[in-house]
Formats: sequence, structure tokens, C-alpha cells
Amino acid sequence: MDSTASSSTIVSPGTNNSRYDVFISFRGEDTRFSFTDHLYEALVGAGIRTFTDDESINRGEDLKPEIERAITASRASIVVLSKNYANSTWCLDELLLIMERRKTFYHIVIPVFYHVDPSDVRQQQNNFELKVNTVKWTEHKVERWKAALTEFANLDPMVLSGPETKFIADIVSTIGHKLRLKLASTPPHLTGMDTRAESINSWVKDKQDVEVLAICGMAGSGKTTMAKYIYDSNFLKFESSSFLEDIGKICEQPYGLCALQEQLLADILEDKKKELDVTWYKTQIEKALQNKKVLIVLDDIDKKEQLQALLGYGKINTESKIIITSRLPSIQTFFGGTYLKCREHKLELLKEHEALELLSWYAFGSKTPMEGFKDLALKAAQYCSGNPLALKLLGSLFVNAKDPRKRNNVEFWINTLKLLEKNPDYRIQGILRMSFDYLPFMTYRELFLHIACFFIGEDEDYVVKILEPDYCATAGIVTLIKRCLLTVSPSKKLMMHGLFIDMARKMVLEESPTNPAKRSRIWCNEDSYTLLRQGKGSETIEGLALDMRLVREEKDTMPEAFEADSLAKMDNLKLLQLNYVELSGSYDDFPEDLRWLCWHGFQLGTIPSDFFMGNLVAIDMSYSRLQLFEPPMVIRPLKILNFKDSHSLVKICNISRLPNLETLILWNCYSLVHISETIKDLKSLTLLNLTGCEHLLKTSNINFPPSLERIWLKNCNLDDTNHSVLSFKFQSNLQYLHLGNNLFEFLPDYNHLKSLRVLDLSFCSKLKSIKCLPSSLEEVFITCCNKLENVGFQSHRFTLIEFDYEGCSNLLEVEGLFKLVPVCKIDDVDLGHMKWLKEYENYEVSLIGDFQLTVGRSLHIQMLYEFGITSTFLPNIKNPNMTYDYISQSSSLSFHVPSYANNLILKGLNLTLKYTLTEAKHAYPIFAKISNKTKGVDLIYNPTVFGSPRLGEVAIWLSYWPIGKLLDVGDKVDVCFILANGLEVVESGVKVVFGDGVENRGNGMEFGEEVILGDLSAFKISTETYYLCRRDFFKSVEVDGPTPRWFRDLVGYKVDYTEIQGWRKTGRPLCSVPIPRAHSNVLAYAHDNVNYYYSSSVPESTSRTRISNGSSGCACFSKSACNWDDSICHQDQKERA
Repeated sequence: MDSTASSSTIVSPGTNNSRYDVFISFRGEDTRFSFTDHLYEALVGAGIRTFTDDESINRGEDLKPEIERAITASRASIVVLSKNYANSTWCLDELLLIMERRKTFYHIVIPVFYHVDPSDVRQQQNNFELKVNTVKWTEHKVERWKAALTEFANLDPMVLSGPETKFIADIVSTIGHKLRLKLASTPPHLTGMDTRAESINSWVKDKQDVEVLAICGMAGSGKTTMAKYIYDSNFLKFESSSFLEDIGKICEQPYGLCALQEQLLADILEDKKKELDVTWYKTQIEKALQNKKVLIVLDDIDKKEQLQALLGYGKINTESKIIITSRLPSIQTFFGGTYLKCREHKLELLKEHEALELLSWYAFGSKTPMEGFKDLALKAAQYCSGNPLALKLLGSLFVNAKDPRKRNNVEFWINTLKLLEKNPDYRIQGILRMSFDYLPFMTYRELFLHIACFFIGEDEDYVVKILEPDYCATAGIVTLIKRCLLTVSPSKKLMMHGLFIDMARKMVLEESPTNPAKRSRIWCNEDSYTLLRQGKGSETIEGLALDMRLVREEKDTMPEAFEADSLAKMDNLKLLQLNYVELSGSYDDFPEDLRWLCWHGFQLGTIPSDFFMGNLVAIDMSYSRLQLFEPPMVIRPLKILNFKDSHSLVKICNISRLPNLETLILWNCYSLVHISETIKDLKSLTLLNLTGCEHLLKTSNINFPPSLERIWLKNCNLDDTNHSVLSFKFQSNLQYLHLGNNLFEFLPDYNHLKSLRVLDLSFCSKLKSIKCLPSSLEEVFITCCNKLENVGFQSHRFTLIEFDYEGCSNLLEVEGLFKLVPVCKIDDVDLGHMKWLKEYENYEVSLIGDFQLTVGRSLHIQMLYEFGITSTFLPNIKNPNMTYDYISQSSSLSFHVPSYANNLILKGLNLTLKYTLTEAKHAYPIFAKISNKTKGVDLIYNPTVFGSPRLGEVAIWLSYWPIGKLLDVGDKVDVCFILANGLEVVESGVKVVFGDGVENRGNGMEFGEEVILGDLSAFKISTETYYLCRRDFFKSVEVDGPTPRWFRDLVGYKVDYTEIQGWRKTGRPLCSVPIPRAHSNVLAYAHDNVNYYYSSSVPESTSRTRISNGSSGCACFSKSACNWDDSICHQDQKERA
């Protein structure tokens, strides 16, 4: 970087000895205050430690030591190549050092071409033509710069095209993927963390030390932040890791502990099973912890039962480490009766200079105070007593005051500090209260209180829909986040620090310390129960929550039902939660201003005609006893209607009275047989869940509205007679479609569904064939479709992110990916001269590799076709048809392409490899590589499956590569095989295959139609190298660790292995993690069987996407999350096929 850049250093954790995640190299005069500045902010905002140089760094002939240290201390570099980049010797020296680091230390390099043509760089022309002309531009330097530019130009570039904001998002996503970030959302501006983390990091490394460390300290002292910092610094060093946040809050929700166990098990085992029993989960977790080296953080443990459920009582792997945070002064007693040993770590508060730095970041946007404010800032920092939360709040209060001039207003600072001086014993609480009082609008304060009392842990979009009409929730939540009063989790849950929740609820209690009826919000079950029992209430009450399940656990006797008019005096009631509450009597005086009605277990069979619902935005009557739902009136504001698990519901009539309905959930309404045909007229309906409605589509002809974007028809008994239902002829906006566990054998053509991103056909046990799926699909699930043989796509140009075909034991072909067919099912004409294989069709070979394809599959000889390459794996047979032109007793051989008669055509190469298993290990990976040294092209191939010989036995891999167009007479060709983990080469051979120009299959195993290198751009890892592989072998390789020898043998130093981390079945990841928030809704509701954290009326808008690798021992399958309320514990057994 030359001359002008913003130096900022975000101190968030890296791995190993790296101080920074990313170094940005750029030409200051081109991009400092535009593109690079925006890129820097985006990287920092994503929690990526980023270094750019400062304008104050003086420029000279050589790089300054601080720049050299920054590059060498970074794990990766982003080089922003702009118009004048190559005019700067400083920039070129940076590039030279970066490329040297890449070659020697596996430093990750991301080339970014900003309004620059990559061909100019490749050919070193125009602005990138380097010449010897001055003292600085010596011949020696210019030659080295040219070499660095040439090497740089051959890397896979990111070229600006389209909006810069999207381009920046793609860069952040790419670097996040390459760094393999699995961060726990560490906040920016961490101060004093390095010194405090030293002892904990030493404990993590010490295998002989205790397994558990408990971080204790006062509220707001940074316990969770420290745990995140340690987690982010160390998770790559473990086989698996899991960070469970806000355990105390989650456990307050029904079945919250069960959800936490599920998440923990999914994180450490990538296990998709769902059970209803805490004990079952605990047993599975105990088994996993014994075998795997894991790093686990349990945040906010406050009860022994939580610890026992999440860790069990057994022993754990001696190399595992578990971190616990707790506000309790000690948790040593929690470990009585277990094998685990725990050490407590008391977290120190910030020292004076650290406190001043943290406050300055939030008040002034820099690590030091503005001129003239140092003494005031120091005094303010002292008031916070080193508490990080208080410092952040006070700093945000000064910079975010209503009057923008107050940031520079000394009097404002002085007056604020005087207020704190008046009550020195409660300064931190005073700062919390000031942050609330200084919110710019009363509606934002009311919004804050509503969230703190009723909506912690709820989905952000859900809450916005409910509170937007009265409290400007969209803008208000943004303001609360900016003021550090609220956070949004990666899964879009609204989260709040415990101190704020306590403060908010205390403020409500102070409205009337002794009389709940005079408070604005009542969330305590005991208070709500008392009010309803006594029929007391007032116009003051705006929100009330009561869960009778919890009350019944505490009280021996109680009335069977309350009177409905017990709510009559609450005229301003807007938020009402009456879970499992029974009301009797007239609803004529029921509050009419309700926006949210959550009434799980509603006891009546119909909605009373005198029940006014005209202002409701969301109705959640899950688990109700409703038999008939007919809106008693037109409800224009209603957007969400949820009747999940209402097993008695038979009919829904006059649904047209809900003209603006957006979400309709009828999950597990088993008895439902009729929905009003006017559902087709609901122009705003985008989400429809009919999972488990077994009779509805058999007895009622439903026309779905064209507006639908997400639909669940799982377990609906659909068969081939339901063609009209399954066609979705008019639903062109459909993005997500779940048809799992149905009875059809074939599907209609879905070519018209251009927006479809997710298709789930899991457990469709009769499904035989799928044709012409839209190429827009990103996730396809055909799990346990055991009769399915073929899957076809509209086009071979597709980029699946997820493809799960586990349990499809008869799957023969996925068009565009592979064919795997038993030889006994292939015609002689397709085998050509390889028809001699027919005599071995009943021989057996154990295949390994992609376990989704191999588990449960016939052991008879199979033919594999992918990338245009045809392969088969055989036992150690001897057949006169197996001939070679070139043979070697080692893993490699070389030859020159021979001349041949004019009437022949060079078609390709037959490769033969004989290998044996010398050690009882997992036998993978296995690669073949063909290099045309004359043309500079490398083809590297890893078969999806391959034969696994028994110990000491020999197996044979025959493969045909149709690469005749890449070979000319005289070309030098190298062939090598790379084997790892106990496999040894016995013999290798090559035969050059010729044809007579007539289409025939007589010279090799051309079982297919594609020609290699048709369109393999997604598998290109450099200008001359193709990596033909469908799995990620580097999932568990540490970024800063050594490169596996077998990979270096394959590619030399041309490509860093981080280039292929996260590799998918369809090649290079386009945009792995994180999924941009703007696009999250595409996958937001993909599966109803993943995570269930909180009781919620609508699905959380989140997408947990883990790349499906399909490799033996390292495959994982994700489902984009759709989290309804406590469905994890109410999911019917027959639904969970």
C-alpha cells in the first residue's frame, strides 16, 4: 500500500501465531477512501482481523518494518489491483513479499481486480508494463516484480462486475471460507484481551491440565466475550467444536434444554437424529465426548441440571477442553459425582488505560480521546470501574446523544458525569439507565421494554411484524443495536444482556411495586395467575403472559378455568400469551386492541362469535382443541396464523376473511379434511406448511395461491393420482418445496420453477425416477429413497450446495454428476471391447469413498462414470485383454504420444493401476494425474468411489480418459498415481486408445456421452490445472498447519491447499459462508427437523449450511433451519420416518 490508507487494527482472535487474519494491499490514491475503506469496514464487521496501513507511515525506498511485520503476521492477504497499483514501488514490494509468503508459508492470497483487466496483468501491458528507468526501478527489482505479477496473475481472480456492495460481500465470504472461520461473533474493539487470555490459552494447550475451566465474574465483565475470544482462537485445533450461548435463557423456554442437547450433538457429531428425551441425548453426548477431541463452550450455566444434561457423568477425551461461563460466584459443587475436574478463573476487570481505550473507541471512534476530552474521558472511564459493558454503554451514550453536537460538547459530558457522581454506589446501573433514557423516541423505549419482557430469543422478523404498527420496530431495533442495548444472533434471534433484561423488568416493577394490575407489562406467571384469578386489571396493562403448565408445577389446587371477562379492564392490552389457560363465559368484553395472541392449548372447539380479533397481526393457537376455524370477522392486519399440532381441527372456512395473511401453519393437523377454496385468492400468502395433513389432499381439491414461496407437503399421503397438486403450475415464485415421506413414483416436470432453491424428497420410498429438475436448485435431499435410480436436471450447468442421497442404495445416475452401474446392467455394445468384463460381473469388490453411494449397495463389479472418465474396480484378475503400451512398477511413468495412421483418431488413454493395502487404515485418498508437459495442462482426478482391497490383497483400477483432443503426436505426457493411508502401488500402465473416426465404443470404456473438459470451469484451480474431485479432503486441516504431502505431490507449489477447502460435489464453492442476510430467506425455511431453540410462532429465518462433502469419514449434511416453536418435543413418531 502506498501513501494513504486507514490503519485500523481490530484485535479479534486468530489461530496459531497469526496476529491478523487479513492484510490489505492497495494503492492509496486509487481506493483508500472508497472501495478499500468499504472493504475494510465489511471485513471488520464480519469479525475478521484486518490490517491496513496508516497515512502517517512515512514512505521510503523500502518497506517499513511495521508493514513487513503485518504481512508476515497475517494468515491471508487481499491484493486490490487498481489502475495505478503497479506505478508504486511500495505496492510492488508488498506484492513480492506476499507471494513469497504464499510459496513458503501457505499464506492465502485473494487477487481482487478493481477496474483492471486481468489480461493486462497476465500479459504485463498498459498500466502493468514494468520497465527499468530510475534508481528505484533497477533491473534486479523489475525482474522480481515481474515474476511476482506473473505468479499472481495465474491465481483465481475476483473481478469487479456489478454493484460494489455485492462484490465486497463476495470477497468477505470468500476470505471467511478460506480462513475456515467458524467464529462465535466476537465483538469489535476488544481491549486488554490478549493479556487476559494468555493463561486460558495455555490451559487449552496443556493436555495434562483439568478438562473444564469455569470463567466467573460480575455481570458485564466480559465473560462471554472472553469465551468467544478463546473459542475463535482455538477451535481449529480440535476435531469438533460447539459454542452454546445464553444457556440460562434458553432453558427457561419449554424444551429448551432438549434443543441445546440437539445442537451440541449436531456440532460434535454432525448427527441429524431428533429425539424427545433428554436422557437419550445425554447418553449420546457422553459417548461422543469419550471418543472425540472437542472444544465446547457452555455460556451462562446457572444450574447443575444444565451441566449434567449437556456433559453427562462419564469421562471425556483427555485432549478435549470445556469452557463454562457463569455469573455464580462458584460452580465447583456442580462437578460432584462426575469424572470431570474443574478450575475456576476469576476474570479481571479492565485496568485504567484499557478502560480509557475501550470507552474512546465507542465515544470517539478511535483508541484515544479527542483533543480536549482526555481528562473527561478518563474520569468517565473511572466511573465504570473497569466494567466493559458499562464502558461501551457510556461511550455509546456520548456519541449517540439526541443532539449530534453533543459529541463535541464539553458541558454535556460534565453534566452527565455529575449525574453519575450523585449516586456512586450505583454508577453502573445509572449508566444502564442513561442508555435507556437517552433513546431518541418514546416508542423506542416502549419497544425496548416489550422485547425485554416478552420477546427475548424470538425471531427478529416475527417480532418486527407484531410490533411494527405501534412501535416502528424496524427502525427501533436498528437503534437499539447501535446503542448496544440489543443484539441479533446469527440465527436472527433477538438477544439482550442479562443486565438490560433485569433493568427493564425492574423499571416495570417500579411502576407499581405492590400492585401488578397497575404495571404496563406482566410476564411473571404468579402475577398473571393472580390477576386472572381475582379478575383484576387496568388500562395500564399492555402485555401479559401466563403459562399454566409452569403454574401447575408449583400449585396444588387451582380453578379449572378463569372467567373470560377477567381481561375486561385491560383495554390497552396489545400482547397476550395464555398458554394452556382455559377461559369460560362471554368474550364480549375481551380486549379489542390485541396485536399478538399466543394461546397454545386453546380449549374450545370453535372461535366464539363474540371474540373480537380485528386488530391481530399474529395468532398462534398451536396444540389447540379447535375442530373448526372460521374467522368471526374480516381481520385485515393478520399476517401469521399457526395451528400446529391441533389434532382435532377438521375444517377451515372463510379464509378469505384474512386477505393479508402471509404465513399459514397447519403442521400435524391430522384430522384436517377441508380448507376453504378461497385460499387461492390469498395474494400475500408466501408460506404454507401442511406437513402431516394426511387426509386433506385426498378429500379436498386445493388450488394453491400463485404467491407461495415456501410450501411443506411432507407426510401428506400424496401419490401419482395427485398430479394436479404436485404440478405447482402457477407457483412460479416457489423457492422451497418439501414433499418428503410421500407415496408417488414419479414427479411432474418442474422446469417452470425457475426460482426453486430447495427440494426435499426424503423418505419417498416408492420414488423411482426424477427428471428435469431446474438447474436453479441449490439444495436437494433424496435421503432413503431406496427405489430411486435416476435423477435428472434441466441442464448440466448447476451448482448444488447441498445434495444428500444417503440410503439411496439403488441410485444409478445423477445426471451431470455421476453414473454408478453394475456391469450386469450394462449392454455389451456399451462396453465395446471391454465386454470381457461381463465374465466378472458376479465378482465382488468392496467400494469406499462416498459412503452415501456405497453403504447398502451391491458388491458386484460396478462401472463409474464422471467428468467424462469411465472407471471400474476389480479384484486381482488376469485377463489377456488388459494390455499396456507403457508399464511401470512404480506410481509414475512418462511417454511421448506416438504417431499413428492417418485413418485413425487419437481418442484418449486407458490407465491401469494395481495397488494393495499394507496397513489396516481408512484407504483414502486415491488420485490419478495426467500432465501434458508440452501443453502445460494437468488433470487431477479423484474417483467418487474406489475399490478397497483387504489387507495384503491387490485391487485393480481401470479407467478410460477421453482426452484425445488434448494430445498431439510427440507431446510428453506424465502419468502418476497418488495414494495415501496405507495403500501401495504394485504396478501402473497406460494404453493409448485410437478409433477409426466412426462413433463406436470399441477401443475403451466409453460408457457415456460427455467428453472430458466439456465445461469443467468450476473445477479449475489454476490456469493449467483441473481438480476433478467431489469431496473436501481439507475439512479438518488447520489453515496454518502443514500441507499434506500427497497434495504437494499432486500440485507442487502452484496451488495452495486452501484453494480447495470447502470443495463441493459441483466444484469450487461460489459463496460458502456466511450466507448474505439479504438472501437468507431463500433457504430460511428449508427443514422442519434441525434446530429448535425457542418457543416461537414462526420459523426462524436462518440457514445452517454445511457443505456436503460425501467423503468417507468426513461427510456432513446440513439442513437449512426452519424452527417452529417447541416442535422438537411434539413431533409425531410417524412423521419422523
